[in-house]
Amino acid sequence: MYNKRGITLLAACMILAGATYAIAQARHDDDDDGARSPSLAQVVALDECDPATFNAVLGEGGGGFCHNVALSALGFATTLPDLFAKAAAGTPDPGWDFEPDALTVKKGTVVSVVDQGGEPHTFTEVKHFGGGFVAGLNHGEATVPECVGGFSNVAVAKTRIVQGSHLDIPDLSKGKHLFQCCIHPWMRMEVNVK
Repeated sequence: MYNKRGITLLAACMILAGATYAIAQARHDDDDDGARSPSLAQVVALDECDPATFNAVLGEGGGGFCHNVALSALGFATTLPDLFAKAAAGTPDPGWDFEPDALTVKKGTVVSVVDQGGEPHTFTEVKHFGGGFVAGLNHGEATVPECVGGFSNVAVAKTRIVQGSHLDIPDLSKGKHLFQCCIHPWMRMEVNVK
């Protein structure tokens, strides 16, 4: 029989093992026909939501918005009021992040974003960084046009990633691409395609 502490530690180890900082991995596996598969660059979306405070306010039919299973039990979670207070003070929580912050890839590389945090994020391409669709998290920045309307905007909804899921961005053109979370706008990343 496992005790609660053992299960919590096991879950924490699994999350930490899986929450590797995004490693740009070139994968050139040969297919059966000898053709090369596209390269893959992985990006990890992280957060430290506290299930008790997030789900009390943002609950979805009782299931809740935050599915952080281990960090809060270990004392590493951020409450919803603290998240808003830090953002309003201009010091957003560094636990909400895309890793890495910048990535250089070759044309044809698939950028795959994995949500290893506890709550949903978006990985939305924007022309310029700015605010998201949750005004209280914007620290006075205007919402960027690409994030206006939140999830009622189909373009934003298509970039949503929930805990444990991933979003693949194929066929980026050469040049600089800016991505941010339309919910937590300090989660920003630059992808340079060579």
